[in-house]
Amino acid sequence: MAEQAATDLRVIDAETSGLRSIASDFSSDRQAFRNVSWGKAMMWIFLLSDTFVFSCFLISYMTARMSTTVPWPNTSEVFALTIGGTSLPLILIAIMTFVLISSSGTMAMAVNFGYRRDRKRTAILMLATALLGATFVGMQAFEWTKLIHEGVRPWTNPWGAAQFGSSFFMITGFHGTHVTFGVIFLLVIARKVWRGDFDHERRGFFTSRKGRYESVEIMGLYWHFVDLVWVFIFAFFYLW
Repeated sequence: MAEQAATDLRVIDAETSGLRSIASDFSSDRQAFRNVSWGKAMMWIFLLSDTFVFSCFLISYMTARMSTTVPWPNTSEVFALTIGGTSLPLILIAIMTFVLISSSGTMAMAVNFGYRRDRKRTAILMLATALLGATFVGMQAFEWTKLIHEGVRPWTNPWGAAQFGSSFFMITGFHGTHVTFGVIFLLVIARKVWRGDFDHERRGFFTSRKGRYESVEIMGLYWHFVDLVWVFIFAFFYLW
């Protein structure tokens, strides 16, 4: 018994020593943590928390849709547009999705030219991204106006389950708010890039160290996240 206990203690000591070694390796890697700026780290933390919020919204929507006993509206009919006497299902949503995905491409190019210190092209591409984002918000406003005119409310809708209206306005409204704030910050940072604030280290809001376009990259992280969330909304809300 004594020998078995001694063996067990040696095994526990070895495991504890191994865990301490792993913890020591991680904690001693100071260079990896120092290379991540506060701005970029805080943006990742914000995006992680926002992921949980959007996930809760989509899970709540799926739960409401699967649990309701009232028929759920056919999204192909609800979101159809009549053009030239022909009803086109989801045509507006398809255009909105194309516009937002395209803005992700212009944002990626803006970050790339920011790395190259190409001030003019970076600013132009950020303005193009903001224009595409504003176009998306405008089309979403048109979509809201159309459904409200047809009788959709957060508490009811003329096509079936009352939860449809609340789910639609909550999810698309929350996402549209993100896009709107993104457009505003894109314009702010694009103006600073165009003026050369990041080249001359001019003091002010969002100004980083000289020669560093980190704010453009951080804005890119946010914008790509907004685009990715819309892909899930498009799949779960409009296509399902």
